[in-house]
Amino acid sequence: MAWENPSNENIKQILENAKTIAVVGLSDNQERTSYQISAAMQKQGYRIIPVNPTVKEVLGEKAYPSLQDVPEDIDIINVFRRPEFLPAIAEEATQTNCNIFWAQQGIVNQEAYDYLKENDFTVIMDLCIKVVHAVLVKS
Repeated sequence: MAWENPSNENIKQILENAKTIAVVGLSDNQERTSYQISAAMQKQGYRIIPVNPTVKEVLGEKAYPSLQDVPEDIDIINVFRRPEFLPAIAEEATQTNCNIFWAQQGIVNQEAYDYLKENDFTVIMDLCIKVVHAVLVKS
């Protein structure tokens, strides 16, 4: 089955109910898109948890090398990695208590989508979380 995003209403509910976003591939380089988007979401009130084995801290938050290392509940797993890395990240995601997997704009992987859907995940791909938040969630 071809990948398909949830309805705008479902995505809006996800964003309104979420408090914590684990960002896989979050860079500590302020010039990177992952940093800029995560900083914007942090300003909107979300707790950002960096998941990147190459950094110690980003946006004032301790970074973790993998999703399994995050010691607290995660509401959304937001991924800033190339499409070929999504299947491995999807597998890692199923070992967490989170069931929402969001791949940023331009990132799609059918294998990861199928695997996540088989494991009862809500999957969002090829959408920028910051743009969708600005459009769907009125502050």
